[in-house]
Amino acid sequence: MTVSSLKVRLLIREARTLKEKRQVVRSILERLRGEFNVSAAEVGELENPRVAELGFAAVGWDGKHVRDVLHRIAEALRRHPVAEFVNSEWD
Repeated sequence: MTVSSLKVRLLIREARTLKEKRQVVRSILERLRGEFNVSAAEVGELENPRVAELGFAAVGWDGKHVRDVLHRIAEALRRHPVAEFVNSEWD
């Protein structure tokens, strides 16, 4: 069994309040959970309205498949129209 995680930092330029940020983050997390069947949560920068740190975890028997899923998540976030991809950490 393989467990892998991805932490992504995003800049949400249009968010001026925590409420606006949380709307964007909630939308991103719900969409990616449903599309890729992974665990996802906001894991850092909780009080900063313009920056979001999101964590994703995937588990499976095939390590390559698990890493591919997380790679596709990172690519989807790079193309997100509202949130700008800043960086990522893999484990």
